[in-house]
Amino acid sequence: MYRFYISEEQVIGNQITITGSDVNHICNVLRMETGDWVVACNGQGKDYVSRIFSMGREKVVLQVEKVQETGTELPAKITLFQGIPKKDKMEFIIQKAVELGVSRIVPVFTKRCVVKLADGNKTAKKLERWQAIAESAAKQCDRGIIPLVHAPVMLEEAFDMAKLLEYNMIPYELQDGINQSREIVAAACRESSVGIFIGPEGGFEAEEVKKAMEAGIRPITLGKRILRTETAGMALLAIMMFQMQR
Repeated sequence: MYRFYISEEQVIGNQITITGSDVNHICNVLRMETGDWVVACNGQGKDYVSRIFSMGREKVVLQVEKVQETGTELPAKITLFQGIPKKDKMEFIIQKAVELGVSRIVPVFTKRCVVKLADGNKTAKKLERWQAIAESAAKQCDRGIIPLVHAPVMLEEAFDMAKLLEYNMIPYELQDGINQSREIVAAACRESSVGIFIGPEGGFEAEEVKKAMEAGIRPITLGKRILRTETAGMALLAIMMFQMQR
């Protein structure tokens, strides 16, 4: 069934009113009809399994048939602290990270970041674009929430944000000890909030990793091969998704 995100204010009794761009999508793109089934999700893990009750130019009204938990969320809230890469790689990373279960994505400026978003309007437009990609990916894979794409921060700010999480890891190409890394990842999968730090092209500088360790972030290795920035986070997230899945 097609999935649409709503706010609780749109739910009145056993009916839900859909407005905005979703009306055009339902009526003209999907060409749905009265009686068709859809899922309206409140973005907090609750699904309203519904039928289309009526359709108009400005609104579509749904009749709720069943309310249920989405059931697709991981038991832990994972934050991806992603070093900002070049070109459109960030869009790919956001899309795949949402599919793999992250709750939040925080773009991070590090010393080796080439991209600069100094202009306020440019940053706002980029952030809007990133959030739209997160929502689209959430719809595609039946997420119960729409992961938040945070405004870009400096690495020191990201370290401060990580202190509010229970467990944090930073894959680093010069780190060794695969068995210890397995234990660290396994321990992370037992926590309720986890942060993952991924460097941009060129990775983190040694001094940045040192500061991360001083902040209590555990370094791990992902193996003998050096992974690209758009691969490293996905590899770790896939491992964690498989470990946590119930």
